Amino acid sequence: MATRGSRPGGTLLLVVLLQQAACQAAGGCGGEGSPLEPFDSLYAGGVEAYYGGDFAAAARCLERALRSRRELREARLRCRRSCRGQVRLEELGSGPGGELPFWGALLRRAGCLRSCEEARLGAASRHRAAEEVRADFQRRVPYSYLQRAYIQLNQLEEAANAAHTFFMANPEHMEIQQDIENYKTTSGKVSLIDREAKPHMEDYTAGVRHYDREEYGLAIEFLERALVGYYSEDEDCQIMCEGPQRFEEHEYLDYKASLYEAVADHYMQVLACKHDCVRELATRSGRISPIENFLPLHYDYLQFAYYRVGDYVKALECARSYLLFHPDDEDVLENASYYEGLLEGTMDPGTIKPRKEAKALLRRHKLESHLLQVASAGLGFAYTEPNYWKRYGARQDEHSVPSSISNEPEEGPRLSLAKKPTPKPDRELKEGGPLLYSDVKFVYNSQQLNGTQRVLLDNVISEEQCRELHRVASGIMLAGDGYRGKTSPHTPNERFEGATVLKALKYGYEGRVPLKSARLFYDISEKARRIVESYFMLNSTLYFSYTHLVCRTALSGQQERRNDLSHPIHADNCLLDPEANECWKEPPAYTFRDYSALLYMNADFEGGEFIFTEMDAKTVTASIKPKCGRMISFSSGGENPHGVKAVTKGQRCAVALWFTLDPLYRELERIQADEVIAMLDQEHLGPSEMNINPKDEL
Repeated sequence: MATRGSRPGGTLLLVVLLQQAACQAAGGCGGEGSPLEPFDSLYAGGVEAYYGGDFAAAARCLERALRSRRELREARLRCRRSCRGQVRLEELGSGPGGELPFWGALLRRAGCLRSCEEARLGAASRHRAAEEVRADFQRRVPYSYLQRAYIQLNQLEEAANAAHTFFMANPEHMEIQQDIENYKTTSGKVSLIDREAKPHMEDYTAGVRHYDREEYGLAIEFLERALVGYYSEDEDCQIMCEGPQRFEEHEYLDYKASLYEAVADHYMQVLACKHDCVRELATRSGRISPIENFLPLHYDYLQFAYYRVGDYVKALECARSYLLFHPDDEDVLENASYYEGLLEGTMDPGTIKPRKEAKALLRRHKLESHLLQVASAGLGFAYTEPNYWKRYGARQDEHSVPSSISNEPEEGPRLSLAKKPTPKPDRELKEGGPLLYSDVKFVYNSQQLNGTQRVLLDNVISEEQCRELHRVASGIMLAGDGYRGKTSPHTPNERFEGATVLKALKYGYEGRVPLKSARLFYDISEKARRIVESYFMLNSTLYFSYTHLVCRTALSGQQERRNDLSHPIHADNCLLDPEANECWKEPPAYTFRDYSALLYMNADFEGGEFIFTEMDAKTVTASIKPKCGRMISFSSGGENPHGVKAVTKGQRCAVALWFTLDPLYRELERIQADEVIAMLDQEHLGPSEMNINPKDEL
């Protein structure tokens, strides 16, 4: 298949789907009708039409794919709600056969669901999209294609909305942000509608915005509407969890569990999904971490807003609703007591109860937690209960959190803000230590790079060593990111290849590459480690956490009008949350990493600049053009978000190094490589010709 331009996003599997779909018809996708068309084949047809230059068909198919996916969810929700109402599950009876009414009702409900869904959707297998395709829709990749198609059709408002929708879930794409700015310039005033926005989240954001402006009536209107939307979405989330589940620890055909074990396995997967709806509803699109304390915050804002408009009954009701989640919150306890005092003499404050929907949700949530803990203890079901309602954690909400009011005669009731103390560094930060090697050239320090714990150096290795390392790289690299073997882990527009130190030494020992060249990889990484440890004046040993020789190659025919990055903006030891300007130091981030370094091997490529940004993942603070022997090193935390611009021509190669101060997280392959080096030295195979003995001064 001939491609035109670059892929705005997508997966390798999509290529197969494209070939299968073959546009389905001259119009780019099949005709509408019943049953519902599978969204994955519509998506494939749309992308095929896009690369075939038929942008009208591309837009039509992609829009229909998005609509089909929404209608698929709505159809399943309707059927599951309907069958819940038609067939109620019976209670278990006593004695022999007492369970039969329950299982009979279960079978009738299953039959109801199948009949209902097949009438609208056809066979269930038609809508089982591959995981990679579902991930594309989760990341809103179809909107990236739509944007480009609408540009070609000169439909700039639709293009702007598609770009904005994509950007809301992919804030690391600086190019798409620039596209949006261009739309504002060329199209005048654009509304920038997020077509996938969650209504309850939009209402919450609007309510808080009005609250901050002291527009309390409007704040109440939006926050109350947000609560209605939240509980509606919670019900939908619960229902959607009742779909198929994956048994990650079991191979289906070899699964030999008994009846009750099999039912328990499936139900625990469903229950864990339902229990996590709290997190799902609190997480903005494209974000990893939820808004902390999200549902209770609605009641916290409302209790003070109702007080400010003089509705003390509602203020007390919302305060008591908040206290369901945090019964020991002293600030809101004081607020509730104050509201009670305002109501005394006119009514009995004891008649004001927390809201029923909040009580019901919290009661259900606690029971879910109990059952999951029981399964964890008795069935070996792996589960750890998160703190879903924590008030303070890795970050503070971007808006003021109402907490306490007091009756001061000269001012009346007022709001005081609870502040989270600023976290202190876990060690003293220093820099400017000796570089140890006379040939290494200092270029920029942290201040000159507009950041913290950053250094740029040149001549860390020579031109000859760069060439030799590049030669050995071509003989030992395999496609993949070194972690999960994905050939294009960050962008489908580049091929990603890498190799570890141990693999290089193994190939050298076996004679598959020159042993001296393989040893060079080991030696230069050790040289880099010593420089980083010395320059940042670390008081303890710096250990290797991971060492990877990496090359990124621009794929031919896929570079025109690229809008992605070679490596999206991220931090190395925490989960970057650009909207909150915070970085969550929690798994799956490599939280044990302390310092990072990139040692470049070549400059004969286009693009590929290394960039630092602010924590918003948008504002570039420094840009570095790679070249042979250049090394950038920095601390691995949220103070140093970074990424790589698109490699648009040629191949960019570097040695990527991550270090830790904790010996428990030393790189296992490095320890094994040390043993190989010791063995080679004993066999008098000698070190490489590289001088690795540090000197006392620059």
